[in-house]
Amino acid sequence: MHPIIKAIEERRTINHFDYTRGISDEALHELVRLATKAPSSFNLQNWRLIAARTPEAKARLRRVGWDQPKITEAAVTFVVVGQPADHQLVPDRLRPAVDADIMPESVATGWAGAAKMLYHEQPQRQRDEAIRSATFAVSTLTFAAEAMGLSTGLMIGFDPEGVSEEFELAADEFPVMLVAVGHATGENWRQKPRRDHTHMLEVA
Repeated sequence: MHPIIKAIEERRTINHFDYTRGISDEALHELVRLATKAPSSFNLQNWRLIAARTPEAKARLRRVGWDQPKITEAAVTFVVVGQPADHQLVPDRLRPAVDADIMPESVATGWAGAAKMLYHEQPQRQRDEAIRSATFAVSTLTFAAEAMGLSTGLMIGFDPEGVSEEFELAADEFPVMLVAVGHATGENWRQKPRRDHTHMLEVA
């Protein structure tokens, strides 16, 4: 079985982590590096991660995270921060691709113009794109963790305003999700059965 397929087949949501086991600096940075491989519109990469790793930071996050134990029990809990899509950043985000001869300068210029038409003065669309990009990054991070022998628990239960204030998010940023990463204990359920995929497919 291909390792990617294996990770998809075996991944499960973890609610109980071994609080005695941490992860190394190298593993932390590798998880984030792999998450950056996720796709994003115009390669904007309009998200960032805050790693609550110290007991103090995790306790602060738990206070605004509906008091979920996995926030403090996991080795690290990431705050996934969405950043509204900003067309003005496209030239800078595409510059490495142009410099590496992956993309012609003229194409990068065209993409910048297209991004302006799509996002300029469109706050809802900018926010929607932030959620999409951040979600792609979370998915990539989740399967990277699985491949590295780590487990994850994704959370949407938190106080957005509380998280934003506690971790000093910029005025235009917002928390999209929390992701606990660490080592699962034996108390967790097996992967729950999924719906028959034929009920979720329409072939046109």
